[in-house]
Amino acid sequence: MSLNFPIGVFDSGYGGLTILREFQKKLPEYDFVYFGDNAHTPYGTRSFEVVYEYTLKAVRELFDMGCHLVILACNTASAKALRTIQQKDLPLIAPENRVLGVIRPSVEYVSENTRNGHVGVLATPGTVASLSYPIELKKLSNGRVKIITQQSCPMWVPIVENNEIGTPGADYFIEKNIRNLFEKDPAIDSLILGCTHFPLLIDSIRKYIPHSGVQIIEQGNIVTDRLVDYLKRHPEIDKVCTKNGETQYFTTEQSDIFESHASLFMGYKIKAKKINR
Repeated sequence: MSLNFPIGVFDSGYGGLTILREFQKKLPEYDFVYFGDNAHTPYGTRSFEVVYEYTLKAVRELFDMGCHLVILACNTASAKALRTIQQKDLPLIAPENRVLGVIRPSVEYVSENTRNGHVGVLATPGTVASLSYPIELKKLSNGRVKIITQQSCPMWVPIVENNEIGTPGADYFIEKNIRNLFEKDPAIDSLILGCTHFPLLIDSIRKYIPHSGVQIIEQGNIVTDRLVDYLKRHPEIDKVCTKNGETQYFTTEQSDIFESHASLFMGYKIKAKKINR
């Protein structure tokens, strides 16, 4: 590899590219490696054990590529694997390295910005079942978040990955899930998009939000701002991150398939290499 110490970005599929895109905008001088486990996507319906196994393997591979810092740009991996990796595995395999997720930055942001304490979460079945958002919101909001309502959206990731965005079929499921959420709590004022695929559906999401007072929490900007802050607070990590403005892409899927889909997410053509598992 030409990159010695890039920042690793991992996702089960393509959604993490929405995070990587924001990283590249605000940290253009840094080197990145994106790793999509597309052969095993989606993670949202898999068990905790399987998600943990797949995620740990990916983290190890990114460490082998020279990444001292890995971002799990996947809500399901962050929900089902991050804590175990941080507490159990890192001290044994790479105590000097760091692995961060996307749930805590989103929770901290909404805790600081909700007006009435009613928070909604749209996410995959796996993230909803993990209860990660309710647990973290209750733990970190200092009582500011009073009611947390979740809605599982099992069809949204396939809609994005099959390029069905904006079709009548896609809008049917988006409208249905949002209606179900707001029927459970009409007072929601902050809505977390708890999957990195979901920002690509933002136009349809906005169309079906029942009132204008709802702030929609997209993770790209929030996670990027938190990463910028993290690097400032941890100069020992920042100084080992190489800064050549380069990004490499890896996938467990056929590289040409990944390149075709990833280019839609990134807005330009990319080249990828396949990792065999």
